[in-house]
Amino acid sequence: MSQKGRQNADGQLMLLLACGATLETAARQAGVSLRTAKRRVADPEFKRQLNTMRWDMVDRAVGTITAAMGEAAKTLIMLQKETVPHPSRLGAARAVLEIGLKLRDQYDLERRLAELEERMATTKP
Repeated sequence: MSQKGRQNADGQLMLLLACGATLETAARQAGVSLRTAKRRVADPEFKRQLNTMRWDMVDRAVGTITAAMGEAAKTLIMLQKETVPHPSRLGAARAVLEIGLKLRDQYDLERRLAELEERMATTKP
């Protein structure tokens, strides 16, 4: 297989694996043998690139969800109006409280971690 062909197969194999395909399925769809796929996955550089691709995909998904959070918050607030049926209002209120507490806890942990990191950076050993 030419170098270009191997790069294409590696890229396709990596993308399929990053998207959750099994090794067997990814190998078949990428046009490589299972043995080759296992060898590639055992390669530290391939693994590093695969993990980078996965984190990039997660990062993009988080960005998309973050962008939609404002509208979701507005929807939850609108669902709490008195004109909305009681069960829907109750569900929205619960969601607001649960999400609010989780966000507050997450924010607090991140703030405390940042303070600790700053202290450690300024403290000389």
